[in-house]
This record gives sequence, structure tokens and C-alpha cells, in this order.
Amino acid sequence: MSRIAETFTNLRLKGQKALIPYVSCGDPSLEFTEQLVLKLVEAGADLVELGVPYSDPVADGPTIQKASQRALAGGITLEKIFQLAARLRSRVETPLILMTYYNPIYRFGLEKYVSRAQEAGIDGLIVPDLPPEEARILKQITDPAEIDLIFLAAPTSTAERMEKIAALARGFIYCVSVTGVTGSRENIASGLEAFLAQIRSHTDLPLAVGFGIKSPETAGKAAAIADGVIVGSSLIERIEENLPLVKDEPERVINEVCAYFASLKKAMENTHFAMN
Repeated sequence: MSRIAETFTNLRLKGQKALIPYVSCGDPSLEFTEQLVLKLVEAGADLVELGVPYSDPVADGPTIQKASQRALAGGITLEKIFQLAARLRSRVETPLILMTYYNPIYRFGLEKYVSRAQEAGIDGLIVPDLPPEEARILKQITDPAEIDLIFLAAPTSTAERMEKIAALARGFIYCVSVTGVTGSRENIASGLEAFLAQIRSHTDLPLAVGFGIKSPETAGKAAAIADGVIVGSSLIERIEENLPLVKDEPERVINEVCAYFASLKKAMENTHFAMN
């Protein structure tokens, strides 16, 4: 059983849902990201998604795009992120998931990328622009390395595509709550429950909802019908608002981000576990 599967199983036994923060590695510095992840784990992160900044992030909205630009301007590289992951792995048991687009993986080399991820202690990969029809080669490499390849499903996914995704996915399925790009929204989509029910008809894997989680209220609502909640943009917004403080008072900014994250966790505490 992978570390990701074990985490969801343990949460299920405790009647809890997973809260998964997305961080943009290197925004505004790699040192800040490292301390932020460690504090997020202390604040209750069940898994952590490490975002690889990319110049053309087609699935990401303005907040993550700006975070990526700040990180790239600061000199972030894939190799530095692998080194960051290795340091984090030596200090936490929390599953670490690497999220990036296919082009950086292709340019780095598929086998080299998976090998470095494995060496760094990465548990899963998310590649949002990799369709299941094109995933065969990467899956042939990740499966023996015991790295879960996590696929996205969207409200626009057909039943046929959901079946393909369910057949290939490991760890969990990343359920995009809305059509469009990442970014915090006032409410969860009205059709989310029906969308998750459709996916559940094809798989027993946990379902984690991302895109649009803005508040404890939206996190609680999503957790009531899913197995996990992924939050990214609303965390990054709090970093962005406090950028002038990061250099001299990074702990103050990290504490503010983690206090907000803990409020999401608390809102999810009493939700009913939905996985069958």
C-alpha cells in the first residue's frame, strides 16, 4: 500500500477527510517554502502538493501564475525542488505530491524525472495537462517506482473518460470542482455532488476536490461529499498580501497562512466520511 493510500485509509478509519495544501515551490523563496510546508504539516496537512512553477500554467489562474513568476524570477529549478523534497522527506512522513505540467517532465526526461522523484521521497505525481490517452509511457515508469500517478477529472469529463481515468489512476482522483482555472471562489459548484457520484460509479479510489476552495465554509461543504479537499490559491493570496513582510518577518507570514489553513481543517472535522 502506498503512503498516499495508507493515509486515506487511516483517515477513513478515524472518520476524517484529507486536507491537502498546494504550495508554489520557491514563492517567494525556497527557504520560505520549506518552513511553510513544515508548519502546514504541524497545522494538520494530511498530504502536501508541491507545485513546480511553470511559465505556461494553462490550468492555473492569476494567483498561482503570479506565484510561479515570482519563483521563476528567484531562480527556482526542478533540481532545487527535488532537493527540497528530499529535505522535507527526512523530516516528515506526510505524503508529498509533485505537481507540474508535461513539458518540464518531457524536457527533463521521463525516466530521469521519475528516478529523481523516487530518490527525493515523492509519493505521487500530478500532471494536469496529461490526458489518459497519452499517459501510458509515464505510467509504465511510475508504477514500478511505486509513485502514484494522479489524474484529474472535471465536470465536463464524459463517462467514457471517467472510466479511463479510473482505470489508470492511483492514490486518489483529483476532482476539479468547476470548469476553468484554479482560483478561490465564493461557493462550491452546485453540481459537485452529482459530479462526484458519477466518478464514484467508476472507482473506489478516494476523491479529492480542488479548484475554488476559498473559506472554511467552502472547505466544509466540499469535505461533506468528498474524501479530501485541496487548497492552493487562497493560501497563496495570504502570502501575496504579505510579501513586504516575508524578508524580515517570514515566521509572521507563515503563522498567518497556517492559522487560515487550521481554520479550514477545523471546518472539516465534523463532516461525514463519504467514501464507500
